[in-house]
Amino acid sequence: MDMTRELPGSFTFEGHRLAYTDYGAGDRVVVLTHGLMFTRRMHAPLARKLAADGYRVITLDLLGHGESDRPTESWRYSMPAFALQVLALLDLLEIDRAVVGGTSLGANVTLEVAVAAPERMHGMIIEMPVLDNAIVAGLLTFAPLLFAARFIPVGVAGVASVAGWVPHGNQWVDVVTDTLEQRPAAMAALLHGVLFGRIAPPKAVRRLITVPALVIGHQRDPIHPFGDADTLAADLPDAEFVQARSPVELRTDPQRLTGMITNFVRRRY
Repeated sequence: MDMTRELPGSFTFEGHRLAYTDYGAGDRVVVLTHGLMFTRRMHAPLARKLAADGYRVITLDLLGHGESDRPTESWRYSMPAFALQVLALLDLLEIDRAVVGGTSLGANVTLEVAVAAPERMHGMIIEMPVLDNAIVAGLLTFAPLLFAARFIPVGVAGVASVAGWVPHGNQWVDVVTDTLEQRPAAMAALLHGVLFGRIAPPKAVRRLITVPALVIGHQRDPIHPFGDADTLAADLPDAEFVQARSPVELRTDPQRLTGMITNFVRRRY
């Protein structure tokens, strides 16, 4: 098996193209999804590490992100809808079960996959979930972006144009420029659909999720409060909680958390 392979792919879901990258090989599978307005590229380092350890890892651009299509109807964007896209990816690749994980938006999508189809999951990796404690801060952060996309689209398009001129080749420069390359109408629809839809399964539902989980939280981030991660770990019947040293530890100093993630995945297979 070629554990170094990185194969881009795409498929059609409800009439729209979704892009993904397939790392490594084998029947021990991990699926990773990104944060709001980010792309699958943010998980490339973790995917490569897991692939080198013998796992097959698929990173997915959810609808409205990265190289996937970006429709302009807000009803197409929601956590449950994103979860169906993850399940469609598993169906496409004929994967019966996988460890599913994600960051921020992707963390909440993972929870929705567990609600919709727990039998398709070996486990969950949930980094920086967004629950009740983050709603106000999230609105304060993203509502101005929604306003700009709706009423000052030329500004959003201008930022995207400048980002397109930035040379690619550095992992985190590429992640930032990917995020800045937005299309105003699609960005407005995405933010409207996510911000005013179901953010996460309610507590009563979370308490019924029996899929084993690794929950990663951290301090000093109002959009991803420590209390949300801590509360989620307490709500889930089978959860391990890990406190990150900072919001960017997994990106800038990944060895400790990557080791914990790899160990968690190993125990799921």
